[in-house]
Amino acid sequence: MSNSSTFASYNFDKETGWRIDLPRDIEAGTRVLCLYRVSTTKQLYHDANDEADIPMQRLRCREFAENKGWTIVCELQEEGISGHKVRAENRDKVQTIKEYANKRKFDILLVFMFDRIGRIADETPFIVEWLINHGIRVWASEEGEQRIETHTDRLLNYIRFWQADGESQKTSIRTANSLHILTEQGYYTGGTCPYGYKLVTSGRMNKNKREVHDLAICDEEAAVVQFMFELAYNKGFGAQRIANQLNAQGYKNRSGVNWHPASIQNMLKNILYTGILRSSDTYSPVQENLRIIDDKTFCGVKEMLEVRSRKNQDIRSAPLNTRGRSLLAGNIFCGHCGARLCITTSGKGRPNADGIDAVRMRYTCQTKSRKHDVCDGQTGYTVSKVDWVIDKVVREIFRKVHSIDREEVLEARNLSDQALRKEHIKQLRRDHDKAESEYQRLQDEIIKALTGESVFSPEMLKPALEKQEKKCRELFTALQQAEMDLADNESNMRMITDKFDDILKWATIYDKADMPTKKMIVSHLIERVDVCRDYDITITLNISVEQFLETIEVCA
Repeated sequence: MSNSSTFASYNFDKETGWRIDLPRDIEAGTRVLCLYRVSTTKQLYHDANDEADIPMQRLRCREFAENKGWTIVCELQEEGISGHKVRAENRDKVQTIKEYANKRKFDILLVFMFDRIGRIADETPFIVEWLINHGIRVWASEEGEQRIETHTDRLLNYIRFWQADGESQKTSIRTANSLHILTEQGYYTGGTCPYGYKLVTSGRMNKNKREVHDLAICDEEAAVVQFMFELAYNKGFGAQRIANQLNAQGYKNRSGVNWHPASIQNMLKNILYTGILRSSDTYSPVQENLRIIDDKTFCGVKEMLEVRSRKNQDIRSAPLNTRGRSLLAGNIFCGHCGARLCITTSGKGRPNADGIDAVRMRYTCQTKSRKHDVCDGQTGYTVSKVDWVIDKVVREIFRKVHSIDREEVLEARNLSDQALRKEHIKQLRRDHDKAESEYQRLQDEIIKALTGESVFSPEMLKPALEKQEKKCRELFTALQQAEMDLADNESNMRMITDKFDDILKWATIYDKADMPTKKMIVSHLIERVDVCRDYDITITLNISVEQFLETIEVCA
């Protein structure tokens, strides 16, 4: 048997895989094409089957061919190709092998094991049969030759790949389960290290005796991540504006190039920044040592991205962006037709008192300006006039908030909230009892139908019974959740405190805030604004803000 140095002397073309120094006296029927494949280029430390790597496959096949007196004329290899998930029509090397077989360029296909050809039960056996029918013998260095001369041969051929397919499915399940378990335990399971973190040695070894890594916060990158979320949460910046801001200030991504909006969009949605590891639909408990962003900021940014999404454009009330010099954007509507009001500008060439061209900004009804449809309201409303009213309302909210003791308001708000929760539970219980009674009545009616005492048949009653049963389950689940929420008074009080403290913070910074920040503050306070003719303005406050104001009135 030759050693590996002999095999290494073979000279193959890197592009085609064909051997360059082919001997001239190749015996007929001994030309070998070798196929090597591994399904992944990465090694994880979870419990998965060992995968024979390509160098080892090459060594064994070369040894086998030399012992048989065969000449290897071509070597093809596939890296990171799953023989279980990727069908032959999408595997370039399999198509190349078929092409070479049609041209009679080789006589024998040699693999390390037959599952290197593939592991798809309803496909791979027929690839082997196709090759044999085209005069190509199929060998595996570890399993011998695959024949189809008899019915038994064909059956064994199918069983072999059926078993390989099953093993692949088992491996996928084991791998997925292992990843889920590791994630639930708070371990990093590999992949590209997310921006804001670095890999550190863990002291643990995988089954290949290699040290695995854990995640740790990279302080320099984490500061950039926090800056991104600050721009999104406090100023309402989208991914494009955040990228522009970072690039203008000289921040580069990990590759040393300018930030791309798509990367930032994905980062703003990455729950890992709250300290939660994720693998598919499995989440870890919060790992505080990995937290970069607090929950309130992350949820606020997530909510902003959702309401700005295209699917919510018809019901969106938050500002689509915070550009421009108007306080409202996306949450102002025509009081006549209900259409959203958009910002338009005009007035160039009309100098003001200082001789400078003044730009006139207006909130314009989209029904008239874009759809050119009928609306009995005004076409537009001057931004400065509407914003003056909004600014006055906002300042009045802040005045009321500062006029009363914080602890008194929080305690009163909590008592009121508890009363509302109790009333909600009573209503859910009444609805559930009523649904249960109706369900029992339908059950009794079905019994009558079975005994012939009802005018309805069981088939007629069954859909109604199933519908009522579903309603009972849903009401019971809602009732359980409501009772749990009522019992968790500490969490409720913390949520109320956070909301009120937000209002206090906005009241403090509002006067000196820039326009993007003011827009975000207004969007948090005001749900929507409807404007009618002669500037008849209706303002709908955010429900939590309205509740606080009601509580303040009671306390006062």
